Amino acid sequence: MTGTWVNVVVLLHVLLALVIIGLVLLQHGKGADMGSGFGGGSSGSLFGATGSANFLSRTTAVLATVFFISSLGLTWIATQRPHEGLGVMDRAPMQQKAAPKVEPKKAEVEPAPPAQPEKTVPQ
Repeated sequence: MTGTWVNVVVLLHVLLALVIIGLVLLQHGKGADMGSGFGGGSSGSLFGATGSANFLSRTTAVLATVFFISSLGLTWIATQRPHEGLGVMDRAPMQQKAAPKVEPKKAEVEPAPPAQPEKTVPQ
């Protein structure tokens, strides 16, 4: 799978998470029904007294299912990628340090003393 499709799946995954969070926050808890007996204003809701809970609950359940499927898809994508190395340091480009040029040492030979003429012994 190319990098573009991976980015699309990750973006879809994040958007689903944000929408699910919003839907959960819109739903009212079980204790909220107590106020409706005393004129709690549930008649002014868009879906009626019980319709909003069913609609929001079903929408949340469907989106949660899609979220779990995208989670499994991302897991599968992550396991199908070739592993170049074990970590970040294994993927870093290796730079070989150039070894310093070592010139072979020249044999340090003391120069021979200048040649002196042989002394001839007179006979």
